[in-house]
Amino acid sequence: MEKAKISGFQLFVLIVLFEMGSALLLSPGSEAKQDAWIAILFGLVGGIIVFFIYYRLFMYYPDLPLTSYLQKIIGKWFGKVIGFLYIVYFIYIASRVLRDFGELLTTTIYNSTPLFVINTLMVVTIIYGIHKGFEVLARVCEIYFGIVYITAIVGMLLITFSGLIHLGNLTPILEDGLKPVIKTFLKTTLTFPFGEMVVFTMLLPFLNDKKKAKIVCLGGMILAGINITITTVVNISVLGIGLFHRSTFPLLTTIGRIQIADFLERLDVLFMLYLIIGGFFKIAIYYYAAVAGAADIFHFKDQRKLAFPIGMIVLFGSITIASNFAEFIREGIGVVQIFLSWPFQIIIPSILLIIAFFRNRKKKTSTA
Repeated sequence: MEKAKISGFQLFVLIVLFEMGSALLLSPGSEAKQDAWIAILFGLVGGIIVFFIYYRLFMYYPDLPLTSYLQKIIGKWFGKVIGFLYIVYFIYIASRVLRDFGELLTTTIYNSTPLFVINTLMVVTIIYGIHKGFEVLARVCEIYFGIVYITAIVGMLLITFSGLIHLGNLTPILEDGLKPVIKTFLKTTLTFPFGEMVVFTMLLPFLNDKKKAKIVCLGGMILAGINITITTVVNISVLGIGLFHRSTFPLLTTIGRIQIADFLERLDVLFMLYLIIGGFFKIAIYYYAAVAGAADIFHFKDQRKLAFPIGMIVLFGSITIASNFAEFIREGIGVVQIFLSWPFQIIIPSILLIIAFFRNRKKKTSTA
């Protein structure tokens, strides 16, 4: 793996932009209707609990990425097989997020531009970033973090001054009880976006002060969770339940309604910047984890050699993953959440932690 070192703040901003990424674009939890924000808060709490699994594994193996300590926990060959499956998972999710943002651009601004062209430009940019190294990517994230927050504050003020917010759309709270909220939590908001922190098991060894890992990661998750919750509340308040549930990109629809004094309007194009930055870093982190994992498993001294071939897989995967966007969304809600997210984010790490616990306890006992 690359010999990179990042600060606690750099890891923090990477986590915030990663978590918010496509979550702000797609607004998870819409199945819970006006209680979507409650489902997101449930997801945040559940995600924090799941994160402690990753954190405990990191404490056992602080200098190793997931693909390396898999081999120490369950054996070299079986560990390599599971590690390879994680690489495929990272590539697949990177392809899905790339498709999300490609569809956003082709359906809003670049109506006549092929999806392939838009996705190619994004992948080429990320390949360049990976060639420069993870430290450079983290420093760039620091810069864009400020831009994102300034844009978010301006957007929130404009929505408020436009008189678009109607808090009555949030009622009645828990109209159908907790069952729909819990169902949405288990099906969606636990794994998207909070369970996606599993990708940082590949990146935590880069942290220069290992003692800060817990507070930095939890802080990033909580801030991102609060931001996603506030955005969901605003979307429901502005759009109402019906349009919020039907809209492909609720935040963009909300921003498109801003109109102040017949002067400030059609600001959705400006706020595309906010969404694209989050999408870029989310794709880049999944992409980088796949490249670093492949280099680790297949013993590449220079992982940059893998950036281009894996980039091509991500690019073509994003195009061929579904024939249309409706099919793409159905696949994400059904297949991905149940058959990929739960096993790779929760089940496998939980099993690893149990095995690692007994292995390390035996070592301590034999040492004593």
